Amino acid sequence: MKNFRRVALAAICLSYSGFAQAADEVKYPTRAIRIVVGFTAGGGNDIIARIVGQKLSENLGQPVVIENKPGAGAILATEYVARSAPDGYTLLVGASGAMVINPAVYEKLSYDTMRDFTPVSELGSFPLILIVNAASPFKSLADLVTYAKANPDKANYSSSSAAFQLATELFKQKTGAPMQMIPYKGANDSVTAVISGEVTATIADSGPVTSQVNGGLARALAVAAPKRMDGLPDVPTMKEAGADVEAVLWSGIFVPAATPPDIVRKLEAEFVRIARLPDVISRLQALNIESVGNSSEEFSRIIATDLERWRAVARAGNIKITQ
Repeated sequence: MKNFRRVALAAICLSYSGFAQAADEVKYPTRAIRIVVGFTAGGGNDIIARIVGQKLSENLGQPVVIENKPGAGAILATEYVARSAPDGYTLLVGASGAMVINPAVYEKLSYDTMRDFTPVSELGSFPLILIVNAASPFKSLADLVTYAKANPDKANYSSSSAAFQLATELFKQKTGAPMQMIPYKGANDSVTAVISGEVTATIADSGPVTSQVNGGLARALAVAAPKRMDGLPDVPTMKEAGADVEAVLWSGIFVPAATPPDIVRKLEAEFVRIARLPDVISRLQALNIESVGNSSEEFSRIIATDLERWRAVARAGNIKITQ
């Protein structure tokens, strides 16, 4: 009888423990949530974080604090979140540069995208655009490729990050156009180098490019995306221009790998909802960013595909970064 009572008491305790745990998960969140961004305030990823953070706070009834941790190509912020408590209160706005490009080019990295994180939802995607100086003789992608092949010692491109470098290397590998990379500190500097005639071309995101193209200072030859951009409807895709190249960057929400599934699902539902709000779509569209809001599973498949593709491009181009 005593043994029976002990077993019964243990069962009651386990049942209560499980109930309490479930109740805690249902109550999430009960305090402020931090969204960590690996870049300075005012940049594209920071703006995305603040737009979705405001909507998240409004619906969950808890403060959402945006915390900027710039440095080392977002490695510092990414490593910080990977080592944070997996409780749903520290989220990462992870850009493709940190999550799939860095693993492709760094020989040693302090985090592993697949091992250390659970993807929650892709927030937005934005294509890359190949531009040349508006006064250059290159009217089409074919013109640029022909010139590069005929002038391998003169053709070059500016790049401000590994993401843009790998995208251009993919272009080179698909077209056979030899072009030397000239490094610059930022995307705006990279675009300015084209406008000033310092380099032949560059591939960059739409932020620093669109205004220069619309202002007549740069000529967009192609968009590295599956479809044309609404902001540049007359610019063909790379495939339309004759090159089988797609290079779409993205930003999404990640949590530490051991975060409870119930919390991941709740966050996933929130970010999918937010991505479909008309005012969020329009605010991102003004930045030439397409609002996405996919599931954790869909986002995971995109990440796995991108990791494999960019590693192959880096190997073929012998691109490595040592620390």
